[in-house]
This record gives sequence, structure tokens and C-alpha cells, in this order.
Amino acid sequence: MKAKRFDLEHDHGTDGGGRMSDMRAVLRAACLQAGIPADREPLRLGSGAIYRLSDGLIARIHRRMAAAERAVVGARWLRDSEIDAVQPVSDIEQPVPSHDHAVTFWHELPPYRPATPAELGATLARLHQRPHTTDLDLGLIDPFGPLELRIRQVRVLGEADRAWLLDHVAALRDRWTALPGGRPWTVIHGNATANSVIVTRDGRVLLRNLDQLAVGPPEWDLVPSALDLMSLGWTTTHQYAEFTRAYGRDVLRWPGYFLLRDIRELTLVTGAARAARTHPNYRAQALYRLSCLRGDEGPRPWPGWWRPPSSSLVAAMVIRRV
Repeated sequence: MKAKRFDLEHDHGTDGGGRMSDMRAVLRAACLQAGIPADREPLRLGSGAIYRLSDGLIARIHRRMAAAERAVVGARWLRDSEIDAVQPVSDIEQPVPSHDHAVTFWHELPPYRPATPAELGATLARLHQRPHTTDLDLGLIDPFGPLELRIRQVRVLGEADRAWLLDHVAALRDRWTALPGGRPWTVIHGNATANSVIVTRDGRVLLRNLDQLAVGPPEWDLVPSALDLMSLGWTTTHQYAEFTRAYGRDVLRWPGYFLLRDIRELTLVTGAARAARTHPNYRAQALYRLSCLRGDEGPRPWPGWWRPPSSSLVAAMVIRRV
């Protein structure tokens, strides 16, 4: 059976429960503040709200000001560090606060494809090798964020399931305090998947989805690719070998992998549960993911986890073909 696809893995935009009319009001107010014509064309409303504006601009609506600030600061640091990335519009003071949200404005991307495993690995290696100064205001990684609050707010799960998840978060927090030593902490992407590293037609490799940039263990960025192989079966052994060769290290050989894997698996479960609030067909997926996490579906890899859309599919939805 062909796997379904959906994009729950990013936490960079508005909540999926936000109504289109609400998001347009947020965008309209931000455009007025920034002096930009608000002739919006909605591109996506799900985990994020993205709008194409006139003159090749993209507006992105964020739930949290901190995430929006991180994306803007991080993009400029990447530019100064000679790492290609999506870039905010330079002549607008950003982020722009609007109706309890934050809006950022970006230059529209040309057509692109998803990065190969080798391109992803090589890009992460370059990122992790870049020195950063103590005044870089990205903040330290928070691997859990407001997970407890989100779990309590999820109504598609029963009380017993929410209690189990809260206990699981508490146990992971305790384990995080004893994270095994690894490479020196550096600037990390925070959600390093092939959807976050793209390649344009002229061969440029760019980072995008910068809302989770932070200073943290570089191994954090390696875990998604390893998890795709070992937990989810979304990639092949050959593809994973290409990734590790390009990066120069296999995170599966690091004792801290299992903790970071467990944290990421938890975020994928809660992402599906949150989506089920407004998309009822995700309820079964959320319950299945939770069942896997609890050990009720046998050993990894677990079949049946819906995949996020490939970067090329997202491009078809949100990028104007030229």
C-alpha cells in the first residue's frame, strides 16, 4: 500500500487550527506595517502559513516571535558564514509582530529539488564546521520545548495515553541531563531533513526552514537520517551510507544516539496528534505512532508511518515555476 504523505515535522508556522481568514488578517496587518502591498496569494496553510506576495516576496507567519527571530538572525549568520540559505528581505525590520503572531518576509526561491543524502551530509558538515561567536543570538537547543503543554492540549488521545506521554517526556528530560559526550556544540539546523536542504537548477545547495537553528550537539542534525533508516524504513542502507560518507561520521556509533532518537520519535508522535485536532483522518496515525512508541507494534523499523512530502512536492505547491 502506498504510504500517505503529510508535513507535520516542522514547527515553524501557525498552528494547523488557524483559519485562513485569521491568517490573512495577520498578514494584512504585517504588510501594512512593513509597507508592502497585501495582495496575497495563499500557498500553504498547515504547520505553517506561507503567502506569495508581489515582486517575488514570500511572507511566512509564525506562532512564536522567538522562532521568527531565530530564522532571521540565523539566515544572516549563514550568509556571513558563506553558507547558502534562504534570505530575508533586507530593507524591512523583521520580524513584524501582528495579532499575537510574527511575520517574516523572504525572497522567493527559484525551482529546486530535494537534496540527495550525500548533499545533505556534506552541507551539514560545512555548517557544523563553521565557528560561531558568543554574541550570536540563536540560543541553546531546547530539545523538548513546550511538549508537556502540547500533550495536555491534545484531545484525540485518552487520559491514560496523555499520562504515559508526560511520563515519557519526564524520563527523557532526566536522560538529557546525562547526554553522553560527543563533538563540540556548534550551530545546528535543528530539523535537518532533505526537505530543509534543497538544490536549485543552477546547482546551488541552500538551507531553509531555519526556525529551529540553535547552538547544540551536531549529532542532533544526524539523527533524522539515521532514524529514517533504523526506525521508519524511509531510506535504504545505501542512501544512509552516502549520507555518512559525505558527513564523515556515523551517528549510530555514538552512544547518545538512542536518546536523541527517542526525543525525535516523540516529537513525530505529538506532531500527528496535534494535526488530528483539525484533520480527523490523522487520528489513527497518531494512535499508531503512539502504539509503536509504547512497544506494542514490535521492533523497529515500524511500517506505516506517513511520510512528509518530498521537497520537490512542496516546491510544486509553494514555489512559482519559472
